[in-house]
Amino acid sequence: MREPATFDEFWPIYLEAHASPETRALHFAGTAAAACCITMFATTGRARWLAGALVAGYAPAWIGHALVEGNKPATFKHPLWSLQADFKMAQMAASGELDGELARLGIGRGQQDGAAA
Repeated sequence: MREPATFDEFWPIYLEAHASPETRALHFAGTAAAACCITMFATTGRARWLAGALVAGYAPAWIGHALVEGNKPATFKHPLWSLQADFKMAQMAASGELDGELARLGIGRGQQDGAAA
């Protein structure tokens, strides 16, 4: 498989790596926890909250990849696209569009879980 040259090429690869609803749920939890930590940093100015954001954001996601999907996180090869895709996936789940996107791309697992992922 050739490396993606654009985010649009990366997006289906990213979703395939997040086919399991459990992996997506861990990503959403991590993203929410990281956002809380960033809010705390903005409120308090304490740098420890930035470190907390990294741990809170990445730990659940990496656990999902290791224990649920059995693959490597895309963060290592494409960190910015991965972050962009994580937010896009969360937005699509929240708006109810993720099921349709998974179906459109032919990603079979978890097509009925929608925003509850």
